[in-house]
Amino acid sequence: MSNVHGHASSPALPIAIAHRLGLARYYIAVAPFPVSFFTNSQKHTPEIPTPLTKTKAEKNTAARKMNRRQFQRGRRIQITLSVFVGLFLCFSNVDASIHEYRMEAFSPKANAFFFHGGSEGLYASKLHEPTTDSSSEIKPSFKGKSIISFDSVTFLRPKESAKSQQEMQQNTGLVEAIILEVKDRERIGGASLKSGAICCNKQLADQGSCKLGEVIIQNNPDNFGWPKRIKTFFQGTNEEAKMDFETVEINSTGMYYLYFMFCDPQLKGTLIKGRTVWKNPNGYLPGKMAPLMTFFGFMSLAYLVLGLAWFLRFVQFWKDIIHLHYHITLVIALGMCEMAVWYFEYSNFNSTGTRPMGITLWAVTFGSVKKTLSRLLLLVVSMGFGVVRPTLGGLTSKVVLLGLIYFIATDALELVEHLGNINDFSGKAKLFLVLPVAFLDACFILWIFSSLSKTLEKLQMRRNLAKLELYRKFTNALAVSVLLSIAWIGFELYFNATNPLSEFWQIAWIIPAFWNMLAYALLVVICVLWAPSRNPTRYAYMEGMGEDSDEEGITLTGNSGDMAMKLERQAIGDDLEEDKRE
Repeated sequence: MSNVHGHASSPALPIAIAHRLGLARYYIAVAPFPVSFFTNSQKHTPEIPTPLTKTKAEKNTAARKMNRRQFQRGRRIQITLSVFVGLFLCFSNVDASIHEYRMEAFSPKANAFFFHGGSEGLYASKLHEPTTDSSSEIKPSFKGKSIISFDSVTFLRPKESAKSQQEMQQNTGLVEAIILEVKDRERIGGASLKSGAICCNKQLADQGSCKLGEVIIQNNPDNFGWPKRIKTFFQGTNEEAKMDFETVEINSTGMYYLYFMFCDPQLKGTLIKGRTVWKNPNGYLPGKMAPLMTFFGFMSLAYLVLGLAWFLRFVQFWKDIIHLHYHITLVIALGMCEMAVWYFEYSNFNSTGTRPMGITLWAVTFGSVKKTLSRLLLLVVSMGFGVVRPTLGGLTSKVVLLGLIYFIATDALELVEHLGNINDFSGKAKLFLVLPVAFLDACFILWIFSSLSKTLEKLQMRRNLAKLELYRKFTNALAVSVLLSIAWIGFELYFNATNPLSEFWQIAWIIPAFWNMLAYALLVVICVLWAPSRNPTRYAYMEGMGEDSDEEGITLTGNSGDMAMKLERQAIGDDLEEDKRE
């Protein structure tokens, strides 16, 4: 399990691509390790004497390189700020369970025209009090009820269609709003009548099977009045037809779809505007998201318990604390803040029906920062930074650049997922944001395992038994997490393939929840492995073999000790030379 030579990294690209295309969150690991590579500290780096003093030309060349790096860093910052400003402007007005329609067009299907008005998982109403009539001045109470309400929905037909009608004529065009549960989808259209038509034609009307000019609907005998049909007529030569304010109560738990449809070819080119509000008995959260609010509350408490346990251990051995422990504390704090902000964001969403962009933006940013920092720290510790090598050498800029690109890509994806209208299905437009994140995840996986393999080889060669045992346990934890990830991705792909219409929406929340639980479990493992103790030097990079020997309990005498010293110094020289080449 501890050997990762050429085996663990091979499925990295298929794992990342398959999982990201499944539109689920993929946490490689949450690994709190030193971040001093950002400053490229030289605290433990042995001095290398320079045989020649730098000439003036060399100093000028170095200065030009430094200016070029500063210019490139400034450009990256400008690009990052531009991306965030653009996203802020795009999502400055965010709605949630309120589905808005902004002059949307109808699409042709068979002999009908339709517009998909939304779909959500809804639970049955807990209270069944009579709803106040829409014409009454008393505002109806929807507490404990599951509803779909139509608010200012308006249809606009083309001028040519309106002018072709007589001014005094009534009902010159019909648009129907149809609400159905997903299990009743076969009851829409003429499938049960052995016809491919959606709208009733003359032949079916003569048979008495339906009414000419209307959508064919076969009522469910087990649920009277469903699928639900709401009619709206154009009057005379009016170009607009406004739908009456209507609220439909949901008395059966299921996945519900809303379609607006018309059958008259003269209404081709009709547009729709307005909005509908979808509400569950306990609030406005869609059915797939409702369990996640409880889950985020549970995870907030879990991070709090972990933080308290870590703090007590931190205080107990405060004299022996090393830099590594501060960075573990940072990752725990980030996880705690992320879960807490998500809980309050979902709670506010559930009570108001809208998602304030400020809270959502903070939650998304906390998550993106934590995921990026976790991957960077895992990569750096896999390289042996602070344990096998004193610095990252020329790799520092590459690691930071990869982290910056990953943060921008994953933050953009999370913003698009959480700062839009809520439907219980995913749009194809997300594919353009999913692919870059999947590719970067694959890069992290390959780089992490290849670096970890080299680090294990060096530790075995130097016979650093304590560090080698620590890294073997860490490698085993990573290997187990990869196996669990592969198994869960397989389940997720199967789930999505067999559930195209979200019929199993009530258990869909466990897919994103699993990745949060896996990240938390890995963080707990790392907290146990790198817990504060009275012997913190077993984590740190040591310049001489003598200190390693005392630490590991190996007694070296005579020529064997001198030989070990020479081998260690030679290894350090090789590491420095390798860093210089990189």
